[in-house]
Parts: sequence; structure tokens; C-alpha cells
Amino acid sequence: MNDLNVKIYADGADLQEMLAAYRAGFVKGFTTNPSLMKKAGVKDYLAFAQEVLQKIPDLPISFEVFADDFAAMEKEALKIHSFGRNVFVKIPIMNTQGASSIPLIKKLSHQGLSLNVTAILTTEQVDAAVDALNPEVESIVSVFAGRIADTGRDPIPYMKKSVSLCRRNSCARLLWASSRELFNVYEADRLGVDIITCTPAIIEKLKKVGKTLEQVSLDTVKGFNRDIQTLGYSIL
Repeated sequence: MNDLNVKIYADGADLQEMLAAYRAGFVKGFTTNPSLMKKAGVKDYLAFAQEVLQKIPDLPISFEVFADDFAAMEKEALKIHSFGRNVFVKIPIMNTQGASSIPLIKKLSHQGLSLNVTAILTTEQVDAAVDALNPEVESIVSVFAGRIADTGRDPIPYMKKSVSLCRRNSCARLLWASSRELFNVYEADRLGVDIITCTPAIIEKLKKVGKTLEQVSLDTVKGFNRDIQTLGYSIL
């Protein structure tokens, strides 16, 4: 873990899980989104954000706009930006009608907002986002590698190209989003990706990195045995 250059961000909206990741020490930031908030049962967006920032004041945290039209999206972005200096405003690369968010991204970034451009799946989208972002303001370009893989495509060529594109902007950080397994962390690190988001399940696995395969084999057999004993299975 200490040899990794990629920064690990925790992805979620359950406050207790976020705090557990924060205390783990190796997490360098946090991301949230509306779907994660729904899953976590968040009812009051503003109250949730304020509590998170009160308890995690020193690491970058991304909060996403809710609006679908760009005028309302801009107002929400400015409101979220006011939450704190460690806040990144998540702006989707397009709205639900497929209209590009690039003009708004450029406007907000050049007003000094740190953005997290999200829901990106193509290198063309990466190219446009990198060009739109202010080269003097730290921002994040989130490519959903896991969702690329979900379509049957190998995400590695997309991420490799995205690394190259993000290098054109000294303040653009490439984020591997929607990771599916622990090994994605090592893939992202090998490619030179700046950040990877991890679910609580993956973060828990990261705590166990370094075990020998023999130990994992033994742990697996012990796990099977515990379940056999609990369920009372019998063949004879």
C-alpha cells in the first residue's frame, strides 16, 4: 500500500462508513452522488453535507448538483462551492437530454470553482473536459472505468488515453470511477491514474493487502467450515 502513487478516495454517502474510512488513514478524499445518498437514506442534502464537512474538514470531498437544466445547475454549483474550501462540485458531462455541460464547466472553472466532471465514459468527453477546465484551478476528471467494463469493453485503453489527455492540464486530476475490485487499484496505479474511488467493501479488503495466497486459501476453507457448522449441513 505504501508503494502506491494513486490516491484512494472513498465512494459513498453513509456517514459512519465515511468516518471509518477517514480513520483508516490511507484514504485521501471522498466522493458522493445522488444515487449513493438515496441508498444511504440521506433526507436532507444540506444537513448531510454540513455534518460531513464538520467531521472531515481536511480532505477533498465531492458533492454533486441535482438540477438537470444548466441555469439551475449553475446556481447549485455556486451554493455547493460555498460549503467549504475542500469541496469539489460534481458536474455531469451532460444532462438527461444529452446536451453537453462543457460550456457550464468552462464558465464555473474559470470562476475559480474546483470541479469534479463526472459520468465520463469516452476519451472524447475527457478531451473536451480537460480543455474546458481552468489550468490554474485543481479539478477532477472522473472516468467510469467500471461502467466501461460493464459493456464488455476493456477499460484499460480508455484509461491509458485519458492519462495522456489529462497531462495537458497541470491541474486536472484523472479519477478511475466505479471500481469493481481491489485489483483495479493496482491497475490504476500502473497506468499513472491520479485517483481511484473505492467502495467500503474494497476499502475493507485493502486493509488485508499483503496476505500470502496460502493464508487466503486457509481463510477460505475456514469460512466454508463456519457456514457448514452454522447451517448444520450433513451428507452422511
